[in-house]
Amino acid sequence: MRGNARKQIHNRIVKSRLHSLEKKYLSLVGGGKKDEAKTMLCTVSSALDKAAKTGALHWATADRKKSRLSARLNRLK
Repeated sequence: MRGNARKQIHNRIVKSRLHSLEKKYLSLVGGGKKDEAKTMLCTVSSALDKAAKTGALHWATADRKKSRLSARLNRLK
C-alpha cells in the first residue's frame, strides 16, 4: 500500500504541473502571443511525453493533447 500511495502522490504532482502548464499555454494563445506560445508548446509537449513515459498519463492521451494544443497554435494568425 505504501508504494501505491507514493505513486498516487507523484502522479497527482505531475498532473497538477501539466494542468498549470496547459493553462499558461492557453492564456498565451488566447492573448495572441504566437512566439511565446510556440516556445511554451515545446515545454508542454516535453512535460506530456515525460508524464506518459513514467506512467502518470496514457501515451495516447498525451499524443491527443499535444495534437490539440498544436492545432490551436496553428489556427492562430
